[in-house]
Amino acid sequence: MQIQNNTLIAECTAYDFKEMLERKKVKSWLKSVSAFANTDGGSLFYGVNDEGEVVGLENPQADADFISEMIKARLDPVPEIQLIPIEHNGHSLLEVKVKAGALTPYYYYQDGTRTAYTRVGNESVECNSQQLLSLVLKGTHMTWDSLPTQVDADKHSFVILANTFREQTHQEWNDKYLESFGLVTYDGKLTNAGLLFVDNCTVFQSRIFCTRWTGLYKDDAVSSIEHRANLVLLLKYSMDFIKNYTMSGWVKMPNYRLNLPDYSDRAIFEGLVNHLIHRDYTVMGGEVHIDIYDDRVELVSPGAMLDGTQIQDRDIYNVPSIRRNPVIADVFTQLDYMEKRGSGLRKMRELTEKLPNFLPGKEPHYKTEASSFFTTFYNLNWGGNGRIPVEEVADRVNSTLEKYPVSEESSERKFGVNEKSSVKKFGVNEKSSVKRFGVKKERTANKVSQTGQKIIDLVISDPSITAETMSVKIGVSKRAVEKNIKELRDRGILVHEGSDKAGYWRIIVKP
Repeated sequence: MQIQNNTLIAECTAYDFKEMLERKKVKSWLKSVSAFANTDGGSLFYGVNDEGEVVGLENPQADADFISEMIKARLDPVPEIQLIPIEHNGHSLLEVKVKAGALTPYYYYQDGTRTAYTRVGNESVECNSQQLLSLVLKGTHMTWDSLPTQVDADKHSFVILANTFREQTHQEWNDKYLESFGLVTYDGKLTNAGLLFVDNCTVFQSRIFCTRWTGLYKDDAVSSIEHRANLVLLLKYSMDFIKNYTMSGWVKMPNYRLNLPDYSDRAIFEGLVNHLIHRDYTVMGGEVHIDIYDDRVELVSPGAMLDGTQIQDRDIYNVPSIRRNPVIADVFTQLDYMEKRGSGLRKMRELTEKLPNFLPGKEPHYKTEASSFFTTFYNLNWGGNGRIPVEEVADRVNSTLEKYPVSEESSERKFGVNEKSSVKKFGVNEKSSVKRFGVKKERTANKVSQTGQKIIDLVISDPSITAETMSVKIGVSKRAVEKNIKELRDRGILVHEGSDKAGYWRIIVKP
């Protein structure tokens, strides 16, 4: 503790100031002890007023004895505390240091009533039902997704999960995985996580709302869909909706086509996986929301940071990986939907920053409000005046305009839009869009092969993709992929940065 000019820093999440010990109103300070024990710990400083000024105590020893006695009598279970005497400029202070507890919830007990408190900002507030449930699970060293239900597993099927496992891992499925993954108990009952992966999932809160708005705000909706399904299907439906209502442009290079997507598909995929894994499933009326605007895609899910901090106040490169639903997270890891270690937040940012058309300031943004988590992806081809012109996009990716001029006529041939995106849905005239965004098929002597072009497209979507995964997605042998990779590297189009295991691919944009 630091005291400067006879003043402590302001009250905060970890500190509470008490000018004197209130012996007749013990609840006023015991609720802070309960809150500290139920969250991340903290300290009460006696002999310090609300302004942080040191005023001292008359009899700190007697106060320490009374505090210790009341904690033992009124808190259940009894938290671990330290009573630390402090002398400063002739004043006697007392610090009551409360350790974060492992046997949560820690209740304040009086007149037959038990109340648990938690720390919110610089206040100690009574726990609501969701917070209390989380504390109970924490105290029993269990998570919501690992809790067993009374539903018989043999009355449900996991065909969708099994087929997805085979497709993603290229391994055979074994029903024994259900128990080892934590979806089924040893006595044949489904866990809460199991309920979320069965084919006919009936968990009410396993829902996702998808909306494409007409402009930059929630005004008129072009399309709005609600999906209720198991987590594997929710992920698929969500990606399909986003791909259908976002655009992907391209610039024609001398020997290949360079994709310039509005968003990194892989980054958005990582975002959806994170929101499905880390959302708070104890919130019965909550669901994941996808809101697509002209300039951004927003993902929102119930459940703020587990440690109670605000993500916008944290350095995402130093946020520890704490999983609210470890069973669900493990299943997604087994499906190769997420990395086995590391932060998904950091991964989303890195994937976006590696796109050819990335601009600083367009990184994904994370925010927590009340009990919700927000992830915002910004359209990389959108500026203050709307969609960025073709010339600016080409200039941004270092296509030398003197060598490859982009005239009004040629820009119609050099820039395209993914045919899957519906121009009608974005208010663009169908005839003009075909004229402006039409694809001209040209043959060039030095043009890369069809497999080479597909490799370039995959690398832009996921710079950390492996040759083995490329071969599966393209539908050719791994040897053919490696041959094309060598050709692309020899021609100075493709390079690999970093180690074989932790590195990534990068497209050399400038011809």
